[in-house]
Amino acid sequence: MRPARTLAAALAQGPVVLDGGLSNQLESQGCDLSDELWSARLLADDPRQIQEAHTAYARAGAQVLTTASYQATFEGFARRGLSHQEAELLLARSVQLARTAGALCPAADPAGEDPHGVGGGAGGGVGRGRGEGEAPQNPAPPPTPWVAASVGPYGAFLADGSEYRGRYGLSVRELERFHRPRIEALVAAGPDVLALETVPDVDEAEALLRAVEGCGVPVWLSYSIAGGRTRAGQDLAAAFALAAGWDQVIAVGVNCCDPADADRAVPLAASVTGKPVVVYPNSGERWDAVGRRWTGGARFEAARVAEWTAAGARLVGGCCRVGPAEIARLAARVGEGPG
Repeated sequence: MRPARTLAAALAQGPVVLDGGLSNQLESQGCDLSDELWSARLLADDPRQIQEAHTAYARAGAQVLTTASYQATFEGFARRGLSHQEAELLLARSVQLARTAGALCPAADPAGEDPHGVGGGAGGGVGRGRGEGEAPQNPAPPPTPWVAASVGPYGAFLADGSEYRGRYGLSVRELERFHRPRIEALVAAGPDVLALETVPDVDEAEALLRAVEGCGVPVWLSYSIAGGRTRAGQDLAAAFALAAGWDQVIAVGVNCCDPADADRAVPLAASVTGKPVVVYPNSGERWDAVGRRWTGGARFEAARVAEWTAAGARLVGGCCRVGPAEIARLAARVGEGPG
């Protein structure tokens, strides 16, 4: 069941809570993600785990559930011996799993109702009462989370860490040809929005925007950054400006970055584009590719959301190593409103 209103309409009214990192939640459920397909492998091997991960975030107060299609591509599935048709079905399944999880576990109501009856969710308020002697009324059904179909960068398909470098040696046209078939398959599955996420450079951003043009589904564009520049080292203001004139883009921002970099990027994205900002950084820990482990301490703090929203952020959440507990705290902060 689709939400009654569009995500763009909701952003015009206030902040919306995203989910957190899908991979870390799957790992906490005991899943092995060492395969090159990463979480996308489970679309074929154990889809129940993906639905459970989505459910955990919906229960935490996430109002947007992001599909397990970040690393799902026709080329990647072909390496595993799957046909084009089989890959198409798995891409569609990624949307269906998120939609089903959302329908079974509605998001907290930003207007104040809490479908889980525990308080402290994204609504951050108490249920609306009734005066003594008034007849009981049927409450409105809680809202269903929006489903964001994840479209990861070309480097995610390569599975060699190049999504954190960009500069693949491919032209914009070649990147557009790579992304278009997957985007078409995801659009056919009926998501509410496409998440063009973890984009490392401007060339790939341009390719993605070309690939989605006219598809009929709104998108957000989110760069992965480091030190105030794109991962490819480009000027961040210029990167944001690329999306300013695209009506199909309902939010622009950053993800899969250090929380401190996100702090600086939010006001820049707002001022350059005039659009709602999307922000969902990592925990702040760093991935050691040689040792294959996370190092350093977590610096993701829910309290940051007040600064983000004051600067123009309207889609707020977490990425790698940010789990349901952190999203619940962030959702509670959003529910408290300004001040």
